[in-house]
Amino acid sequence: MAAADHIHCAEDARRIAKRKLPWMIFDYIDGAAGTENGPNRNRAALDACTLRPRILRDVSDRSVATTLFGAPADRPFGIAPMGMCNLSGPGADLMLARLAAKHRVPHGVSTVASTPLEKIIQVADGHAWFQIYFSGDGTGTFKLIDRARAAGYETLVVTVDVPEVGRRPRELRHGFKMPFKIGPRQFLDFALHPRWSISTLMAGKPDMANFQMPGYSFDRTESRARANWETLDKMRDAWPGKLVVKGVLDVEDAITLKSHGVDAIQVSSHGARQLDSAPAPFEMLPKIREAVGPDMPLFFDSGLRSGEDVLKCLTQGADFTFLGRILQFAIAAGGEAGLNRLWEVLTAELDIALAMTGRTSLPRQGENGGW
Repeated sequence: MAAADHIHCAEDARRIAKRKLPWMIFDYIDGAAGTENGPNRNRAALDACTLRPRILRDVSDRSVATTLFGAPADRPFGIAPMGMCNLSGPGADLMLARLAAKHRVPHGVSTVASTPLEKIIQVADGHAWFQIYFSGDGTGTFKLIDRARAAGYETLVVTVDVPEVGRRPRELRHGFKMPFKIGPRQFLDFALHPRWSISTLMAGKPDMANFQMPGYSFDRTESRARANWETLDKMRDAWPGKLVVKGVLDVEDAITLKSHGVDAIQVSSHGARQLDSAPAPFEMLPKIREAVGPDMPLFFDSGLRSGEDVLKCLTQGADFTFLGRILQFAIAAGGEAGLNRLWEVLTAELDIALAMTGRTSLPRQGENGGW
């Protein structure tokens, strides 16, 4: 039986990935900031939320499709921007791009992707959004924005919750750095996981592909602390397409963002990888929805593990959601077949949850009172 056949839920993918990946790589993907209370706090909030079961409603004809910025999307969940995805498996970036193209959902292309941004949007058949950080003095940032626009990206996602890179003890213990610095500890780790090591070596060492351009170098730990509201306004002026601001957990900030003309707000804790003591994003979601009103596009990512989690977010005010780590675990567990298998599982979970709650379609803003 193929590894993908053993994936019946997101936790199955994580369990298999933990066995197959080097410890350093698994902890890079799985880890969080500080004592890692952040993921637990958000998970507790999601688990405490219940859905309202309804009976004797004709739910035989159901759809999990939606629209996003006026365009059709086959699912209400897309692919969150994740750095160095090819560490989970050779070619992971393009596996995600093909998935996005097939289901007409956005593939969030990270600033620190392993594959050039031009290649990813091509394989994704246009279903790709480019995620950007403001780093250093901003020179390289605006060069990348110009590149993304030239490549055909129509949506820019500005991640604002990383003024400094959070301390992640699991990464620090392993000496995780990009590019890799191989010492005795890392060598032993890779030697004990030969299947991953050999396949990665044959495919070429994963690197931060978007920074291989003249006159620009990137330091993952470089401060991003200079960014302010004026910086956002400059990005707004420089970007003619849709502008999404990701990493919002404060009601006052959300209201201010709306006044600065952004096209959407993404509620997110960066997967709890930045501030261990941040509030649970899921708890902030309905508060931010109430503050910005029903018409402001509101997205959500952080800690989603199932189709039911997705439905909970939609009932609490999100228009669309994004999945992260679990997709990398699926790739590590079973390659592209594993990724497609988990996607099918998530879709089935959402579809069944719709039926159980008496719905034939996804909730829309303003009609959640019956949940």
